[in-house]
Parts: sequence; C-alpha cells; structure tokens
Amino acid sequence: MKVPFQNLYLQYLSIKNDIDACISNVINNSSFVRGPHVEEFENKFSSLFDSKYCISCGNGTDSLFIAIKSLGAKPDDEILVPAHSWISTSEVVTLAGCKVIFVDTEEDSFNISIDDLRNKITKKSVGIIPVHLFGQAAKIEQIIDIAKLNNLWVIEDCAQAHLAERDGKKVGTFGNFGSFSFYPGKNLGAMGDGGCLITNSEEHAIKSQMFARHGGLKKGEHIIEGINSRLDGMQAAILNVKLDHIKSWTDKRVEIAKRYNSNLKDLHQIRLPYKDNSSSHVYHLYVISLLDGSRDELKKYLKTQGIDTIINYPISLPYLDCYKYLNHKKEDFPNAYRNHSQILSLPIFPEMTNNEQDYVIEKIKSFYEYK
Repeated sequence: MKVPFQNLYLQYLSIKNDIDACISNVINNSSFVRGPHVEEFENKFSSLFDSKYCISCGNGTDSLFIAIKSLGAKPDDEILVPAHSWISTSEVVTLAGCKVIFVDTEEDSFNISIDDLRNKITKKSVGIIPVHLFGQAAKIEQIIDIAKLNNLWVIEDCAQAHLAERDGKKVGTFGNFGSFSFYPGKNLGAMGDGGCLITNSEEHAIKSQMFARHGGLKKGEHIIEGINSRLDGMQAAILNVKLDHIKSWTDKRVEIAKRYNSNLKDLHQIRLPYKDNSSSHVYHLYVISLLDGSRDELKKYLKTQGIDTIINYPISLPYLDCYKYLNHKKEDFPNAYRNHSQILSLPIFPEMTNNEQDYVIEKIKSFYEYK
C-alpha cells in the first residue's frame, strides 16, 4: 500500500462538478482580476469569522507584510515572532525594514512561549506575530493582555489554523489582524496562491486595502505607495466552493487525529500532539515528537513502506543561514531547538481512509516492535 502525505486530487474529485462549473463561469465572464467572485469570497469569509472586513491578497506571506505596513511599522522597530515557524512569519518583518526578535516556543504545543515573550519586550517593541502552529490555537488571550499592557499591536498568523478556536472564539479575531494563507495544501486551499486578512477596524481595513492595491482604492488613485497583491478571480471562485466544505473537512481531520491518538498512545517513544483544553486543534498537520532520537530512522523506514511523511520544520528560524548574523546559540531557544530535531508529520487529509491510516499505524508499531 502507498499512503501519500495528502491527496489534493481526491479532494477535487469529491467536488468536481462544482469546481469545473465555477472555473467555466470565471472564463466565460473574463472575471480574472477582482470582480464578483472575489467580492463574494471576501463577504463569505468575513461572515464565517463574524469579522467586519476581509481583505484578500495574493498569498499568506503578502497578507502578513501588508498588515505590518498598514499598522505603521517603521525602520528599526522590533517585532516579536516565534522561533519555530515557516519563514514567512519572520521574513516579512525584515522586508518591512524592522528588526525581528525571536521568542522561544512551548515544548508541547510548539506555539510562542508566554514567559519568553514577556522577557523579550523592549522599548523598541511595536508588535507581536503569534502563529497558531500546525492548527493548534496559541494562548492568544494572554498574548493580547501582554500586548495591551505594552501598547503593542498583534497580527495573528492563522495560515495553518482555519476555524481553530480559543475559548470558543475563532483565531484571527483576537488581534488587530488575522492573516490567512490559501496555499493548496492548507485546510482551506486554492488551486494556486491566495491569502487574506480579517479585521474589525475600518481604519486597518482601508489602509491594508490601499497598500495591497498600489496605494489606492480605485483605479488611477495612488494616495500612498503600495504593492500589487490580489487574489485572482479563479482562485476566489474555487475558494467559494470549498468554503461550503471546510467545516466537514475539519471534522474529518479531527476524527483522523483521534484515531492516531488512540492507536499510538502506548508507544513511549512518541509524544503525541498536545491539545490545550481551552483551545481547539484543526490538525493542519499531525505532528509527533520522537523522544528517543529515532525520527530520521522512522521516517526512512516509513518511506520504504510507501508512507510519505514530512518534517515541518527541520531547522527552527533563528538557526537558518539567513539569520546567522544574529549569532543565536542553541541555548537561546531550547524548546524550539530540541523540537526541530524530534518532530515528524504523519499523513492526514480529509479523504484518508481507515485502511490507509491503519496501515500507517501498523508500520509505526512494527518499527518499534522490532527496533
């Protein structure tokens, strides 16, 4: 048996007629840039989150950059980000002319450490970009309290956490902005790049719309200098179809995660994904930690058995080549440093069958049985 890490083609087949129809509609009406499909998507997405405004853009990285610029960050301002994430979270800080300040993560949740966050705030700090990593909601209410106490803004990076909640409230709705990615492999994915911001602030919405559209809200208007970052009509139409299914797809991910938990809980070599009782976990990724140093060996073995796995992310951000100039040591971020050498993401996607999952479980158990 072969078990892929994910299978986007199966997802397409499950909604093929609706996807094909919406693509044809875009082509027939030449609504390729903005237009009715983009407007419909922005309305549907903001309604899903009970947010006043949704500002669509070209991708999730752009959405973070647009938010930073819209909040008025200036050169040499310090912005705090978690040490373990995809590089988008940190590179946008530097691209905006600001200084990235890394914060260690929690050992169990992989999300930003509240204690280390408090320690890293200085007089130059202007904002925090917490990431709801792998689909687990961070302790966002504590982050918001810290931000208010220190007069900082908060951009929630929700690229992996569509529909995740904290105390019954959806992530992305706590901070000044919620940032989302619609990269094809996300829980809500387009068939190309896409992203958006949500906010309840009219001022933030207008500024971010202007910055994403060459500095104006209508053609020929350039009040400020901006960038060109648009969600195209084709991707918006596809996302409109998929929005009707994201709840059921999320429920299926949670169901698969529970089956993994139930069947792998007795393996002492493995730490299963942590779930905070105050948070929901939407399992964009099902990430286990191999506590006995067997991660690479297990990954290699599963590959020989036809099972695809991924390491997200094998080097935490402060130790990437592009941040060598910061001269960070492993002692600076002990949890992030330890975790990046232990984690392994197992296959999880809504169309995954019980037989496929049972095969993955069986092979993991057999690896440790004969190890």
